[in-house]
Formats: sequence, C-alpha cells, structure tokens
Amino acid sequence: MTIATRFAAALHEQTARGPGGTELLPVRLARAAAATLGVDAAGLSVVDAAGARIPLGSSSTDAACAERLQFTVGAGPCWEAQRTRQPVFAVQADLRRRWAPFADLLASQTPFRAVVAFPLREDLAGAGALDLYFTADAAVPALDVFAAVAVGELVTAALTEAAVWSDWPAERGPDWLHGPEARRRAAVLRAAGRAAMALETDPATALTLLRGTAWSGGRTVEDVAEDLETGVLRIEDLAAGPVQGPAA
Repeated sequence: MTIATRFAAALHEQTARGPGGTELLPVRLARAAAATLGVDAAGLSVVDAAGARIPLGSSSTDAACAERLQFTVGAGPCWEAQRTRQPVFAVQADLRRRWAPFADLLASQTPFRAVVAFPLREDLAGAGALDLYFTADAAVPALDVFAAVAVGELVTAALTEAAVWSDWPAERGPDWLHGPEARRRAAVLRAAGRAAMALETDPATALTLLRGTAWSGGRTVEDVAEDLETGVLRIEDLAAGPVQGPAA
C-alpha cells in the first residue's frame, strides 16, 4: 500500500469518525498524519504574512498543549523548522540543550519527550509546519523520514484543495484558518494589542509581557489572555520573564 493510499484511508476514517466541519479539517489531517506515520501525536501550524504563528489543528489535546507551550516560550523545533525551512529532529537532550524553557514545560505538562518538525510547502496561508511528537526518544530513529515528507505534501495539498474549492473572503481566508485553536491564538494577539495601547508600547513588547506572565505562573499565553479578557488579571500585573524567540 502506498503512502498516499495509507494516508487517504486514515483521513477517510477520521472524516467518518469526526469531528466534522470545514474549520476542523486540520484536526482530521493531523490525526491522519499521526496514524499514517505511527507517531504518538501530530500538529499543524502556519506563519501568516504578518509573521503571526497560527495553530491549525492537533491530533490530541496533549499535542495542542505542546504547541501552546512552544508559543508561550517563543522558541522550539517547530519555530526553527518554519524559520529555516529545514526539518528539525530533537530528542530530549537536544530540547534541553537548545530550548531549555520549552523542554521543561513539555516534560512537566505533556507526555512527550521528543519532537520532529517538518516545514510544509508554502500555500495560500503562509509557511506551514508539521510537528510530530514522541513519548520516547527511542522512537525517533524509527521514523520513516521519506514517508513524513510525503505526508506533509499530502497535508498541504488537502488544505490547498479545500481552499480552492470553497468560497471565502480574501481578508478572512479559508475556513480551516479559523478552528478553535486558531481562534484562541487570535484572542492572544488581540490581548497583546490592547495591552500595548494601555501601556503605550508596541504589540511585540506587550506579547513578551504576556509570555513572561505565563512563564512565571507555569501557564500558557492563552490562559493569560483569557484572564485579561475576563478581568481576572490586570494589564498592570503583566511581568517580563525568561522567554525566547520572535515576537509573534
């Protein structure tokens, strides 16, 4: 059975099982990717034209958490793959050496101990990446890299096809850019914008403050943004912390 046939069968199964809806296509694709490649979990994300990192969908709640933790720290394997357009292989020792804050959060809040990230071909939304998560270092050498690259191409093709065969406003983008994880990330960017206005600074600096507050409390930036939205946390309470990487 070819890789394409295996992936198509896995995607068909995920489509039949749900969740449904065009905005959840990335979730189904991530689950199909994980099943096809035999990895513990997978996630899809994209960096848009404005440089903002948008999570599209994950195969599990743990994978979604891992993406949020990487965004909270501001650096990690997926960021590196999207920046360099090269695959990144990181077992636990590599994670601790290159991205210690992310490695600590990943180990404490998820079962994952290794990450492999592949850049995806740029499509209508921007530069994407496929993150593969492993609960044990020993599973990484067993990954079929050729199959992973092929699955990445199949994922990109599925997203592009869904966009081409649907109607959507140019300023909004296709439905799969607006799933639950993407909406939570959009709320973070709105919170950073409001904080920037209140503190008379730029959104990048405000986002760094959100990240620092999240880091100091062992939480994600999404959690902090929700607290700002509900009034549990005041903008004046934001504090800098040991975060890394780009601003968005």
